[in-house]
Amino acid sequence: MNNSIIYTFAIIHCCQLSSFAGLTKQGKDESQDFTWHTVASWTWDSQDETCGICRMAFDGCCPDCKLPGDDCPLIWGTCNHAFHLHCILKWVNSQSSQAHCPMCRREWQFKE
Repeated sequence: MNNSIIYTFAIIHCCQLSSFAGLTKQGKDESQDFTWHTVASWTWDSQDETCGICRMAFDGCCPDCKLPGDDCPLIWGTCNHAFHLHCILKWVNSQSSQAHCPMCRREWQFKE
């Protein structure tokens, strides 16, 4: 599995400001003018859509963070389950013995 962010870009043609491109009868250049708006979005490249601990969407952030993205990254285990960084750290630190994945109960190890 590729642990990365998937970026999606789109260019949307909003409106055309002048009509037909070309030369007028007077020989002046009347090129078309366009207004463009660019739209971008991102999503985490994960099998699941929500964190198995806090149940918040991966496109959002964990309850401890205010904004999604680099400050609230996803962390994968060797079992390929993904969680918000802060959620899995709390989970691992709350375990009295060896930590296990909250989803499959296998021994938790961070994927490198």
